[in-house]
Amino acid sequence: MVKAYLRYEQASSFGVITSLDSNIAYDSTGKHVLAPALEKVGIWHVRQGICNKTLIPSSSRTGPSLAVTSIASSASTLVAVGYADGSIRIWDCEKGTCETTLNGHKGAVTALRYNKLGSMIASGSKDNDVILWDVVGETGLFRLRGHRDQVTDLVFLDSGKKLVTSSKDKFLRVWDLETQHCMQIVSGHHSEVWSVDVDPEERFLVTGSADPELRFYAVKQNMSHGSLMSDSKANGIDASEDHMAEDKWEVLKPFGEIQRQTKDRVASVRYNKSGSLLACQMAGKTIEIFRVLDEAEAKRKSKRRLRRKEKKNPKTEVKNVTDNGDASNAIEEADTVPVPTVPDVFKLLQVIRAGRKISSFSFCPIIPRDSLATLALSLNNNSLEFYTLKGSENEKTATIDQQGHRSDVRSVALSDDNNLLMSTSHSEVKIWNPSTGSCLRTIDSGYGICSLIVPKSKYGIVGTKSGVLEIIDIGSAAKVEDVEAHGGTIWSIAPIPDDTGFVTVSADHEVKFWEYQVKKKPGQESKQLTVSNVRSMKMNDDVLAVAISPDAKHIAVALLDSTVKVFYVDSLKFYLSLYGHKLPVMCIAISSDGELIVTGSQDKNLKIWGLDFGDCHKSIFAHDDSVMGVKFVRNTHYLFSIGKDRLVKYWDADKFELLLTLGGHHAEIWCFAISNRGDFLVTGSHDRSMRRWDRTEEPFFLEEEKEKRLEELFESEIDNAADNRHGSLEEIPEEGVAGLAKKTTVDVLSAADSILEALELAENEKNRVAEYEEEKTKGKVPDLLPNAVMLGLSPSEFVLKTISKEKTNDLEQILLPLPFSDALKLLSYMKDWSLIPEKVELVCRISTIVLQTHHNQLVTTPAARPILSVLRDILHANVKECKDTIGFNLAAMDHVKQMMASRSDAPFRDAKAKLMEIRSQQAKRMEARLDTKTERKRKKKQKRLEDGQHGHAWV
Repeated sequence: MVKAYLRYEQASSFGVITSLDSNIAYDSTGKHVLAPALEKVGIWHVRQGICNKTLIPSSSRTGPSLAVTSIASSASTLVAVGYADGSIRIWDCEKGTCETTLNGHKGAVTALRYNKLGSMIASGSKDNDVILWDVVGETGLFRLRGHRDQVTDLVFLDSGKKLVTSSKDKFLRVWDLETQHCMQIVSGHHSEVWSVDVDPEERFLVTGSADPELRFYAVKQNMSHGSLMSDSKANGIDASEDHMAEDKWEVLKPFGEIQRQTKDRVASVRYNKSGSLLACQMAGKTIEIFRVLDEAEAKRKSKRRLRRKEKKNPKTEVKNVTDNGDASNAIEEADTVPVPTVPDVFKLLQVIRAGRKISSFSFCPIIPRDSLATLALSLNNNSLEFYTLKGSENEKTATIDQQGHRSDVRSVALSDDNNLLMSTSHSEVKIWNPSTGSCLRTIDSGYGICSLIVPKSKYGIVGTKSGVLEIIDIGSAAKVEDVEAHGGTIWSIAPIPDDTGFVTVSADHEVKFWEYQVKKKPGQESKQLTVSNVRSMKMNDDVLAVAISPDAKHIAVALLDSTVKVFYVDSLKFYLSLYGHKLPVMCIAISSDGELIVTGSQDKNLKIWGLDFGDCHKSIFAHDDSVMGVKFVRNTHYLFSIGKDRLVKYWDADKFELLLTLGGHHAEIWCFAISNRGDFLVTGSHDRSMRRWDRTEEPFFLEEEKEKRLEELFESEIDNAADNRHGSLEEIPEEGVAGLAKKTTVDVLSAADSILEALELAENEKNRVAEYEEEKTKGKVPDLLPNAVMLGLSPSEFVLKTISKEKTNDLEQILLPLPFSDALKLLSYMKDWSLIPEKVELVCRISTIVLQTHHNQLVTTPAARPILSVLRDILHANVKECKDTIGFNLAAMDHVKQMMASRSDAPFRDAKAKLMEIRSQQAKRMEARLDTKTERKRKKKQKRLEDGQHGHAWV
């Protein structure tokens, strides 16, 4: 009989507040922050500091390919999230559901932006392409090619008619979305352009790069009332017809530069919602905040600048006038309106300095009372910080950091009742509820390398990098005692099976046995747990791992010389030496019955040994990198291993077979712990996450798993072939070319196969029915039984059901591989489908795709003409009817909206708008006062200097 095993699956992951690969973003209400957490997006309530919802994609793929790389929130409840595999998912924040998935990019999505209406998304990727997506139609519109390196940022201009993209190739590109071509290439940057943004009024566009300055560009408005004429007049330039022809395609004109305060490269530049502030985030610990003056204020400032300049050097002014020979020209120039420069419009307000390196930031869309703005910062130590800007000062208002470690998780340990989980990192110990993933306690500690929870008590033991054993009281969340245990790093800790103590091994070549004691120390009110060294054993080299057999008869220690030595526990006499690994052994495990010992090494191998004679039963190439941990499931010969290759593997030590591979972590896995019953395990990783894997009731068979792994390998090869990453240089697209916004995936190919199969089944069923009818005319025949394969449906209904299962945004790619003969069969079913009102849109879309794909063959095929003429008559009428219905509903909804507005809530709405207006006026007054104060100070200082000069002259 074939043996069946029970499957393990990921149940939850916790410990990550914000990851480094993506930006954070506020939602439209300003109450929640959307923070990336590896493959998830956490929705954090700012005031309460708790995670309300989590957006988790339901995908067969796991691990780094599904990491969140970009987030963009819209004015509604919808949020677009880009992933490392090139997919984009549209989520509804309120419901927490995925509305649609868009596949088009071959590399990670690096930039996402909604247009003002929220009806369109632009996305940029590591594959150098930009794709425009229709949010309502859930489909890709077109692909824009031209950049020679990763697209870093993008922004819509001119009410969504134009798009500006920045790239690592040092260029900005301006795209006309109506004609789908590149209309301007802006050069001048000396390094990669990392970010770009434009103010809400679309006056000035700013770019940030590794250059020491921020560059600003004036945005040309529509030609009818454009600022090109006004700009040229203001600059004294004759805007002749030739000049206008030259500048026809020039959307961005260089406006000026501002020197930055720090040498770090720019990571991101963003305006706030009102456009009154500009924030420039560096790739370090600082954010520079600039105040953006409106047009009137900028002109006043430039006038003052010109007056000061005239006062400083009046002689040179007169000389210039006489040299020109025409004083009237100078008078005319003085009367003209001064042209504001960058320093007149942008003024450095303050610099925010965080405690750690800043990953990203986001402006709150709602301006709070008595302040200019609120900023959310995500730091590289897995925390969120919130700052309120008040004039030239800032105040940290909140921090979210309790639900995760500041650095990677180095060890995890479960209590004997499996209700508590203890994890250690470089500066703290955290106690978790492994069922819910919530953090219960946080205790400051040293760099914890290994740990255990003392059985039948609420104490924890932590072995640190400095060689100190820390005893922690979990109930009071306090450190009880520091014991100077070793002279080097404590690498491993193992409990003695009779629960009287534990064993530690260290880099100081010593193996030490410890015993638990409960003592009342002087100055303490109650008794506390302490430990005392009972025995010790000196080895010839650093000891890296230790394991004790369940019968407490043998102890195995792994040395730096790649050997494992086994001793008797009672006498500490030598028993066995296990030699065979080429690199040091990192972990050891002994089975519950004491028959097997398994070792995992840096040479990527697992070795299964017999503990009776020390013979190697099997050497298995287990991981693609160092094996970091191995443990048996209690009372079985099944074992788990973890490695630096980010995988957890489940093995049968009797058959020497790999049972399962569990992927999900985004970095090296350092540690793991298995429950006493073996019903779940928890892993800790360098990506700061802890993941719980539960044993399910679903059985699986070894041969099936092997076939599944081969299929996955085949699918990955298909993906690589589709991506065509190693294309020749000749395939580089020409400048500013538009292409299809779709990507062929394995799911699309399988969907195409299922439609072909459905068409074949439907054709066979038609033939079967025709034969039955023919036989029926000849004589008596039994009743025709419905086709069980087609679920008793008619051929038309079965094909419609098969097509309706597929996503509408993938239909184009699904129907492309269809042969012409099958496309004709599909068109023949359209007449029946078009009579179903809710399927009119689907029928129109399928008809359009088939006509575009097979146009030449359809035109030259006489058999297709009757079908096409019937479809022409039916579809036009049906689409018109559908359009009229939608128009009627829209008008009715508009009428309802007007009725609601005329009711009692209207005055409140006006009051709210008035209140917002008053607040903005107050903010402007505050800024004006600050400017007045600084101006007064400057005048006083200047007066003192002048008085001093007069005094010197008199003397």
